[in-house]
Amino acid sequence: MKHFMRFSKISKAFKEVPSQYVYQINPIKNFEAIKQFRVIDLEGNLVAKEYNNIPKEILNQIFDLMISIEEMDNLLYMSQRQGKISFYMTSFGETATTVGTTAALQPQDFIFPQYREQGSFMWRGFTIEQIVNQCIGNHLDGGKGRQMPVHYGSKDLNIVTVSSPLTTQVPQASGAGYGFRVNGENKIAATWFGEGAASEGDFHSAMNFAQTLKCQTLFLCRNNHYAISTPTDDQFRGDTIAGKAPAYGMRTLKIDGNDLLAVYNGVKYAREEIIKNKEPFFIEFITYRIGDHSTSDHSVLYRSQEEIDSWKSGNNPINRLGLFLKKQGLRQFNDDHDNQIRKDVRNRVIAALKHGSEQQSPSIQDLFTDVYDEVLPHLQEQYTELREHLTKYKDQYPINKFKGGL
Repeated sequence: MKHFMRFSKISKAFKEVPSQYVYQINPIKNFEAIKQFRVIDLEGNLVAKEYNNIPKEILNQIFDLMISIEEMDNLLYMSQRQGKISFYMTSFGETATTVGTTAALQPQDFIFPQYREQGSFMWRGFTIEQIVNQCIGNHLDGGKGRQMPVHYGSKDLNIVTVSSPLTTQVPQASGAGYGFRVNGENKIAATWFGEGAASEGDFHSAMNFAQTLKCQTLFLCRNNHYAISTPTDDQFRGDTIAGKAPAYGMRTLKIDGNDLLAVYNGVKYAREEIIKNKEPFFIEFITYRIGDHSTSDHSVLYRSQEEIDSWKSGNNPINRLGLFLKKQGLRQFNDDHDNQIRKDVRNRVIAALKHGSEQQSPSIQDLFTDVYDEVLPHLQEQYTELREHLTKYKDQYPINKFKGGL
C-alpha cells in the first residue's frame, strides 16, 4: 500500500508540470533526399557547373586500366569455369568506383578493401601476375595460399588484405584513421563496403567510433543495387545509405558511381576535408553490378537479363568516360589501339595462368608462420608432429607439390 501511495504522488506530480515545459509531439518521418553529384551525363556531356579538371594523362591512364580490368575479369571468370582457379569475382560495371577513387587518393593512404577492388590494386601497381598467383594459391602468392581467390593484399602498396567475413574491414579503418589523427599524419584510411554491409552491426559501430573519435577515415559505400541477391528495396527503406551518415553527425555525399569524373572529384574533395577538419567523411556511389556476385552466383535467377543489358549498354562507366574523352578531344580513339590493349592483357593472363599452375604450393611450414612475431612453442610442437607424420606416411601425400618438401 505504501508503494502504491508513493506511485500515486509521483503520478500527480507529473500531471502538475508547468505548461511551458510541455511540448507538442511532432514526429519527422521523411528528410529531403540527398541529391546525387554528377559531372557528365550518360552521353558523356558535361552537366556540372563546377568541377576540377583532371589531367589528360590521368584520364587516359584510367581509361586504359578500366578496359584492361574488364578484359582480365573476362578471362579469369572463364578460367574458373574451366577449373583453372576455384573462385572469382568480377567488377563489371563498377570500375569507376575503384580506379577513380584510388587515383584521387594519395599513395600513403591506407585502403581497406571489400572484395571487388582489383582496380584499386592495379592502379597502385599490383600486377596481373600477382593477381593470378593469388587466385591459384601457389608459392608465389604474397598471401602464401592462405586466402580464398580474389583476397589480395599488399603491405608495399598500403592495401590491407581482403577478409571474407562481411564488414570486418570497416571498423578496422576507423581504428587506423584514429591513429592517423592522433599522430598528426597526412594520410587517411579509406574503406569500401556494399549497401548490404551497411546492415551489419560492425558498420554502425565503425561510423559511431569514427565520428566521436574524429578519425581520418573515408567510408566508401558502393551501392550496386544487389547485396548478393537482395535488391535495395528489401535492404532498406530510407534515402539510400548516404542518409545514414548525418545521423552520426558525419558529412556525406551521394555520387553517380558510373561517372568517373564525379567519383574522382568527390573523393579528392572528401580527402581534403578529412585532413583539414580531422574528421571522417562518407560517400555513397550509386552504381550497378553487371556481372554475377561471384562465380558461385547466377544472377538471372533474381533479376532480368533485360535489366542487366540496359545498364551494360546505357549506363556503363567505361562507355561514358570514353564518350567524354572523345567529345572533349582528350583521346584519339583507335580500335587497333584499344584492341591491342585487350590483346596484351589476354596474353599476360594466359601466360600467368600457365606459369602459375606450374608452380609448387607454398611451403608446409607456412602453415605455422606469420601468426605471431615468433613461432610459439605450441606451434613449433604442432609443426614437428606434422613433419613426423608426413615422413612416416610420405607415400600417401604429394610432398613434392609443396615448396621445399619436408
